[in-house]
Amino acid sequence: MSLTDPLHALDTRRSVPSKQLGEPGPDHATLLRMLSSAVRVPDHGKLVPFRFIRLQGEARHALGDLLAARTLHLQPDAADAVVEKDRARFSHAPVIVTVVARLTPGHKVPAQEQLLTAGSVCFALLQAAQALGFGAQWLTGWMAYDEAVATALGLSADERIVGFIHIGTPRMEAPERERPDPALLLTDWTPGD
Repeated sequence: MSLTDPLHALDTRRSVPSKQLGEPGPDHATLLRMLSSAVRVPDHGKLVPFRFIRLQGEARHALGDLLAARTLHLQPDAADAVVEKDRARFSHAPVIVTVVARLTPGHKVPAQEQLLTAGSVCFALLQAAQALGFGAQWLTGWMAYDEAVATALGLSADERIVGFIHIGTPRMEAPERERPDPALLLTDWTPGD
């Protein structure tokens, strides 16, 4: 496949495990360039139903400490390995962008569509990171749905975490995995069926 193939970027997209992402990460200007591409998603009503929270440097470790404490609060007899796994979740990639859905309840654009727009931003950010030579992985996990984590990150009642996008320099080439065959997923609808 040629680099001039217009679908090359989509056809070669792979997630690099966050544990395999190291320095350097994108600097401020490079991250803003990535985000400029990532925000070009369908947005019915021009609501811009998303925002970003950057985690880098010591902030990553502080969030890890918060996760470890939260794990112990939720599971007082959690094994040390479980607690330490949560503590280390944000310590690998040098930059993590938290994509937050900003939902406008009662708007003519349903909340589901607003959420899908924010999810599209996550995918577009993965593409932008890879296009600029970085590796990236979109993760959620229990912490994306935890009220205490949302509060610590400053989310309002109408906001939701849709993804933590871990970005850095890959320490390994991400292996290809088997992809679904679209021919097996495609059906044609005909009236009266």
